[in-house]
Amino acid sequence: MSSKQREPGFSTLCIHGKKHLDKHESDRPIRAVSTPIFQSSTFAFENVAHGAAVFRGEDPSYVYTRLGNPTQTALETELAYLERGEAALALSSGMAAATTAVLTCCRHGEHIVSGDTLYGGTHQLFTQTLPRMGIEVTEVPADDPQNFANAITDKTRLIYLESPANPTLVLTDIGAVAEIAHAKGIPVLVDNTFCTPYLQNPLELGADIVLHSATKYIGGHGDTVAGILVGKQDWIMTARMEILRDVGGCISPFNAWLLLRGLKTLPVRMDRHMESALEVAQFLSYHPKVSEVIYPGLKTHPQHDLAARQQRGFGGMISFMVEGGRAAGEIVMDNVKLCTLAVSLGDVDTLIEHPASMTHSTYGEDELRTVGIDPAMVRLSVGLENVKDIIADLRQALAKC
Repeated sequence: MSSKQREPGFSTLCIHGKKHLDKHESDRPIRAVSTPIFQSSTFAFENVAHGAAVFRGEDPSYVYTRLGNPTQTALETELAYLERGEAALALSSGMAAATTAVLTCCRHGEHIVSGDTLYGGTHQLFTQTLPRMGIEVTEVPADDPQNFANAITDKTRLIYLESPANPTLVLTDIGAVAEIAHAKGIPVLVDNTFCTPYLQNPLELGADIVLHSATKYIGGHGDTVAGILVGKQDWIMTARMEILRDVGGCISPFNAWLLLRGLKTLPVRMDRHMESALEVAQFLSYHPKVSEVIYPGLKTHPQHDLAARQQRGFGGMISFMVEGGRAAGEIVMDNVKLCTLAVSLGDVDTLIEHPASMTHSTYGEDELRTVGIDPAMVRLSVGLENVKDIIADLRQALAKC
């Protein structure tokens, strides 16, 4: 029998946290089962010398919640561990995380290569805001790693990926892109929002930075907005002490606590999201009024094998097209009764939306066609309701077409 200690399973770690492995944690005088909310903006110093040591970076004590807070630290510790990273930084939103990551890596006159199918807010950051700051972005089809190799210049400082992409569910071979980027000394960032650390660990596939819109599956209940970055300790410290310090996209202690609470049920929720999503995708695949279903868990998905290789599951997101085009899709969305017509995703509620006019309205008509976002596309975030009820709602809405 091996004497090596067995590492707890993912569900155990989500509930008990990294402290399950750190024996010294049990020596703390405060033994709260749930991490407390440290609702304080400011922290006192023992004396002037202590304060000076903190500001010189010689003492890790807390100063001001914009830079760090014990509740935030607890969240960062758990996410770094679940993503197999050295450190993490929690921020006020997914877009705060994206902006902080980009500004940590890039300066005026430098360049990013990204996949061409991105969350609409990220696309707008890349095409409207960053160029005003002197940072250029080239967006390329993300399904072929060679496209990234072809777009790299001597000024490229970051490769930015979403895999699976929002809303087309196009996957990128993360390992292949990382190999190309690292040969040029360029870091790779992967937005892992759709998969969460339960289904995919980009750092283990070769990426350098992981981003989450923690608003989605990590929070899981549609009641908080937040972002997470995970990476090397030195890189995270730079992001915190330069960009977060100066730009100020800090997370509140209460929101950090909500995310810690959400983490406890993440694997249970993701299992249910996936189980129901596959059943809904199969239903839609055989429905006579649905012309196409996009879900990596279906063997008809062109990248099903890649998804099976680099993910541990296929997620809870589906996109589909209704026969009759955009007008028919709008009829479906206007007639659902259980599903909620709303943006965002990863909620316990099933959410349905129209990417072309909502989450991805920052793309022009030509751009939508180029990146494969059909004007008829409907995006569905499958929730935790009884799957028979979700299917019944979609069936009655499709009957109205």
